[in-house]
This record gives sequence, C-alpha cells and structure tokens, in this order.
Amino acid sequence: MRLIITGSPGTGKTTLAKSLGEKLNLTVLNEKDFALKNNIGSFNEENELEIPIPEFEKAANAFLKKTDNVVFEGHVVCEAKLAVDKVILIRVDPEELEMRLENRGYSMEKMMDNVFCEGIDYCKKQVIKNYSKEKIIEITSKASISGTIKAVLNALGK
Repeated sequence: MRLIITGSPGTGKTTLAKSLGEKLNLTVLNEKDFALKNNIGSFNEENELEIPIPEFEKAANAFLKKTDNVVFEGHVVCEAKLAVDKVILIRVDPEELEMRLENRGYSMEKMMDNVFCEGIDYCKKQVIKNYSKEKIIEITSKASISGTIKAVLNALGK
C-alpha cells in the first residue's frame, strides 16, 4: 500500500503517519526529509526548505515504483501527483488550526497564511486536481489522535 497524508500545517499529518506506519507496517517518509536526502530544493531567507514540485514529483515517483508499503506525509505533497493508492487529506476547523499553530509558536503572518489556506480549501483543491475521487479520503482531525486513526483505518477498510 502506498499512501499520502497531506493537509495544512498543524492538522496532525506527522502524528497520523507515524501511527499508521506502526499499525500497517508502512515506511513513513516526510516530504522535507525525502527532498533533503535527494538534494531537492533550497533554503530561503527564513530557513524554510522550498521544494520545487516537478523535481520532487519525479524523484518521489521513481522511488515509489521501486517500493511498496510506504506513506509520504507533508503539506507540499498535495501539489504533487504521485503514484499512490490513496490520498488522505486531513482537515481541521480554521479556528482550531489557528490555536494549534499559535501553540507551536508560528509567527502571526505564517499562522494567518496557513489558516487562510485551510479556509479556502487549498490542499483539497490541489488533491482534487491531481487525483481521482476514488483515491481521496478526506478526514476531519478528531479531538484525539486515536479518533483520527480509527477514522482513517475505517476509511481504508482496515
């Protein structure tokens, strides 16, 4: 099984990916770690890795052709079209997201940018553009990670 877990920063992608990886025996790959390992992208003046989507997509798909039982997680993967079985889009109420990002110490500008993107369904629009409806699983982040994991496992038929 090849999965993507994507959504805005703060929706619980990394936590969900690690939990699913353990439960389903999947290798978990973070988009940034993968990009760095493959010399994709560069750091901007704010020390954030900027990942060029076409280059990432090409390297990720080459990797996916050679492997199975993997989950890619990150918010940039919503913009790439990858050879996966399912795309799990994690959603969260924008007000809840704002609180989560504030607790993580995000700057006001970055926090508002991410809340805005969640509010206008940016990741959802990208996923719909890149994948067939049959591949997309949209899950609202639950109050507990265990509730989110149960919802995803149920949607995957596990």
